[in-house]
Amino acid sequence: MDLYPAIDLRGGQCVRLYQGDFAQETVYGDDPVAQARLFADAGAPWIHVVDLDAARTGEAVNRPVIAAIAAAVAVPIQTGGGVRNDDNALALLDAGVRRVVIGTAALEDPAWARSLADRYPGRVAIGLDVRGREVAVRGWVEGSGRLLADVAAEFDDAGFAALIVTQINVDGAGTGPDVDLYSELLDSVETEVIASGGVGSAEHLRTLASLGEDGSAPLAGAIVGKALYDGALTIDDALAAAHSE
Repeated sequence: MDLYPAIDLRGGQCVRLYQGDFAQETVYGDDPVAQARLFADAGAPWIHVVDLDAARTGEAVNRPVIAAIAAAVAVPIQTGGGVRNDDNALALLDAGVRRVVIGTAALEDPAWARSLADRYPGRVAIGLDVRGREVAVRGWVEGSGRLLADVAAEFDDAGFAALIVTQINVDGAGTGPDVDLYSELLDSVETEVIASGGVGSAEHLRTLASLGEDGSAPLAGAIVGKALYDGALTIDDALAAAHSE
């Protein structure tokens, strides 16, 4: 299972939100490029970058920072936040991002999402953020009225590089991921699944890495943010746990 250390950007700074709440923001640093280098130098196979400003307002104010991160490290960058049309996606790909993540726009315009995945094979992932089992949209503010299982099934044949599934209820809490959610999903889709939300310890990562030992598909990756910044988990320990058998 690949580890995806996360860098969430707001106003050019590294921040973390608690359960997506912009009123509960913690700033962890003002040099995202240096942070990316630390993750890359430690051996992270990917870095997950989220443009919170773009996700909230549609304004890609952090795009120069994202381009700088992509230029500074050799590992691939996966980036989401406010990717709502071809121009947004292509600007990020042209900036050196390996994979773009689309969320709300995929639910609002499935045909466009499928077209993007078809035109850029292996370079487009879909982000499905859930509260319980309901998919949330527009920066987690609104419920879509649709269940994760149904949305995942709808897009399973679309050729997305991965389904990135965040359980909002535990995001930023460090209390453990929603293992049942990922077990259910891995049993029902063929697209690779990346878990996000709730990881607060190496044991949590080992549990996620063990999914699939019963013969079902394993998780392709896990995104970790707050635990790395708070010191609850070192990047070395996280990498070792993600690769544990």
